[in-house]
Amino acid sequence: MPSAEEHDEQYKSTLSQRKRMMRTMKYTVSLEIALPREKVVQLLADPAHLPKWLRGLVLHEPLSGEHGQLGTTSRVVMQMGRQKIECTETITRREPADLREIPKTSVVHFDREIVGEGMWSAVRDRLTEAGPETTLWESENEYRFSGFLMKLVGLLMPGAFRKQSQQHMQDFKAFAEQGTDVREATN
Repeated sequence: MPSAEEHDEQYKSTLSQRKRMMRTMKYTVSLEIALPREKVVQLLADPAHLPKWLRGLVLHEPLSGEHGQLGTTSRVVMQMGRQKIECTETITRREPADLREIPKTSVVHFDREIVGEGMWSAVRDRLTEAGPETTLWESENEYRFSGFLMKLVGLLMPGAFRKQSQQHMQDFKAFAEQGTDVREATN
């Protein structure tokens, strides 16, 4: 029977091996939206608008909690080409909780973890006032892949993840500024 210290060392070694086995990818994307920050965050937070700008969204339903609120866990299904991807999203940070009358110097934080087969992701969104009628949206993205297939996808196609994040942000910008609905797009 190993001692407590030996057990701890063995546990740390196992965790270290698992981390090495997972492939990690990080990137940040950003854009400016020609609307006041308060309007932008209210549009982002409204679940009724998700299908209008989140290309490929099939389903986004809370399993526990209220949509968009801290601690809420949701089932998310996305259609990408012929492949359907199902994952679980958990809201890990939302500041401020009340998205009305946000002080001009405040940064709005909206973070979530997404877990799917062979993948874990953290998205950390920051929305700041870039001007009186302009919002800067910065999105930090971190992915960890496990399993042969997902590690291979992360290794061979890292640009696809960044491109998809940028596409979602561009689609939201077009929706927020011009009312463009991705479901009506011809491409």
